[in-house]
Amino acid sequence: MTKNKIFETIKKYTYEIAPELEGKVIEPTDSLKNLGIDSVNRAEIIMMVMEDLSLNIPRIELAGAKNIQELADLFAAKLEANNGK
Repeated sequence: MTKNKIFETIKKYTYEIAPELEGKVIEPTDSLKNLGIDSVNRAEIIMMVMEDLSLNIPRIELAGAKNIQELADLFAAKLEANNGK
């Protein structure tokens, strides 16, 4: 799966969890926090994306992501590492 598809997956679940964002363009440089999504809902979005990608990543490994693109990059790297095994 490409980074762009992962980004689109994150956006899909962001809109699902925060329907008030419908109609707002979510950019790769946006952070979930800056979009107004609280920590509980951010965790829910991350869980939904991991389930969609069949990944199980400790949350601490994702904590360094400053924006949605960095989060997508982390997911892509984990997918690549898992596919290499």
